Amino acid sequence: MGRSMKPKSDPNRFSEHGPKPVFQVKADRVEQEGFVAMANSPTEIVSNQNRQKAKWTLRSDISHYPTFKSEQILIDALYNLSLEEVILNTEADQTFRTGEKWEGVWTRDVSYGIMLGLGILEPEMSKNSLRRKVKSGRIVQDTGTGGAYPVSSDRVVWALAAYEIYQVTGDRDWLEEIYPVIKDSVKDDLKNVHDPKTGLVKGESSFLDWREQTYPRWMQPADIFESLALGTNAVHHQANKLLALIAAELEDHAPAQEYARHAAKIKTAINTHLWMEDKGYYGQYLYGRTHKLLSPRAEALGEALCVLFDIADHDKQNQVVAQTPVTPFGIPCIFPQIPGIPPYHNDGVWPFVQAFWSLAAAKVGNEDALTESLDAIYRAAALFLTNKENFVVHSGEHAGTQINSDRQLWSVAGNLGMVFKVFFGLGFEKDYLTFSPSVPKKYTGKKQLQGLKIRNVVLDLEMEGFGRQIQTISLDGQLLDKPQIPLTLEGQHHVKISLTNHSGPLSKINKQEVFFSPDTPKAKLHANTLVWEGQDDAKGYKVLKNGKFYLQTEKSQVAISGKDHAVYQVIAISDREEESYASAPILANAAEGMGVVQLEKFAGPVLSAYSGYRGEGYVEISKTVNKALSFTLSIPQTGDYAMHFVYSNGNGPINTGNSCAIRALYREDVFIGTFVFPHRGMEIWDEWGESNSIQLPLEKGLHHFTLSLEAFCENMNGTINQAMLDCVRVVRLA
Repeated sequence: MGRSMKPKSDPNRFSEHGPKPVFQVKADRVEQEGFVAMANSPTEIVSNQNRQKAKWTLRSDISHYPTFKSEQILIDALYNLSLEEVILNTEADQTFRTGEKWEGVWTRDVSYGIMLGLGILEPEMSKNSLRRKVKSGRIVQDTGTGGAYPVSSDRVVWALAAYEIYQVTGDRDWLEEIYPVIKDSVKDDLKNVHDPKTGLVKGESSFLDWREQTYPRWMQPADIFESLALGTNAVHHQANKLLALIAAELEDHAPAQEYARHAAKIKTAINTHLWMEDKGYYGQYLYGRTHKLLSPRAEALGEALCVLFDIADHDKQNQVVAQTPVTPFGIPCIFPQIPGIPPYHNDGVWPFVQAFWSLAAAKVGNEDALTESLDAIYRAAALFLTNKENFVVHSGEHAGTQINSDRQLWSVAGNLGMVFKVFFGLGFEKDYLTFSPSVPKKYTGKKQLQGLKIRNVVLDLEMEGFGRQIQTISLDGQLLDKPQIPLTLEGQHHVKISLTNHSGPLSKINKQEVFFSPDTPKAKLHANTLVWEGQDDAKGYKVLKNGKFYLQTEKSQVAISGKDHAVYQVIAISDREEESYASAPILANAAEGMGVVQLEKFAGPVLSAYSGYRGEGYVEISKTVNKALSFTLSIPQTGDYAMHFVYSNGNGPINTGNSCAIRALYREDVFIGTFVFPHRGMEIWDEWGESNSIQLPLEKGLHHFTLSLEAFCENMNGTINQAMLDCVRVVRLA
């Protein structure tokens, strides 16, 4: 698919204040360009979104759940619809199904869902679900590119969900159960995915785990492992921060300090390497090979999490919510979009991400951003009569996405979370339930949430007005000094909140039409000239040398020095100054400073059944063969080098699976880092590629290395941890 996939923007939808509204959410209905969804009662919604009349009517018994009533009957009905979808997503074993089309429990889906509201609503089922995602005492990374962990490394979001359950229940036995699981998972991560150079964590963007959807096409799974993504780092920061709290609670003090220090390092690294001062929000990820670049795309989930986890300071939090681009139908997963990639993560809005964006907007008090975010959630749920998995950014339709499901679990949780965590602002602080309500003026009026069960108390909550400031709050008729109640309470209690009806300062939103960046250039080196194909939607090109700006040109070629040992890349720039991804790195004069060692000289048996290898053959590494493979390298010149292996792994497809091979590298018995050998295609063993690279200084002379299978190298398969190795290369860094 080419540039023709870019949808044409309607110029009449853009005004001097940004895109005009394309839909309206009212107290009882949603109206959108001829489509209407009408709530006839709290148990019935009628919609013509599919160009024919459809109806949702409550059929399940939801009486055991808290009841919600407001002056917006549409919101009441969507709350009840979402409760019913929780029931429909309940499996026979009392775990959460991921969605109508997705069986079973998925780590990140259920974890984000628990954080958004399922932990409050169903703490025991949440526990059951998280227990299903533990294997050999570690958190399971159940999906991701190239064989999952550690190419995808956001499994520690499990820790955030587990701690949410502890806050809801106060169950110390649960705390003692989750502590070793989180601790041992984080311990492995410190070996496998921690990048000592930046202080960041390696691995695919959290939940954006479909390679070509949010990464340039040239990036292989090993390259994605080497990327340093915003959302994934936010999750690792919070996991370490919460692990420190758990350790302190359990009086494991020395580790508590260690985890707190590591969380602080990740926070500092995010703000050092990913913050974009000129844009006022964080970049998508660092990517590349020997020289990392920052992708200036916005990444919605990561932006929201940096606000919610206080990774961003107060000023940055306000900037992130005000400056991150949002589009008429909601906040897209990334901005701008990538041309030639069909809607899913790219060109897609995901309601659960929108829910986290609502929480971020509520936290900073950006009422306009919060109102639009709530509208986006309620529009889609009402028109589609279900909490869809995702929908297309440029059309607002669910049709046209690559994969979609009704009653997607985290979308359901996001809808409920708007009541629990936005309107009533429920939170936890030690042994207190806290209230930080955030009610936009549009959603003003009386609200009741009755029968809310938390620990040993059943609460009836009543609130009136709008704004973020509490005028009065009372418990059983007695005024409170602070917006909190002790969770040592038992039995039935009533909380009443009156808001000041004050909207606060004016809010800002970076409202944008849907735009696509130029495509990623495909650069090649011919003799001493770097060439690429010109693009119609590019006004010029930025050439990088060793990851730094080299020159800008309107041409599609540039001459380079014939003796230059350097890495070159090209970025296309649009009229709007939007950048494409950088082209694949090209090493000029690659033979200058490159060494190759055939591994069959150091290990056996020497194999030759698969084609495409160099030398006399290749060797296998597995859980039974060459568990420790030692080799030597002769370095002719002292300097900084990058080491990688040429390998194949046909144990699974390139975009999923669980048998990414993992090995530790030692030099003279000193741990250097971790190599990953991800899938390169199911049963495809003669497709050879490069592993990730490890950079290290090497002095002139002979060096002894060992590639070893260690306990922390266990993958998610548990049985197959295998790859074929052709050779090892070292390249002197330019």
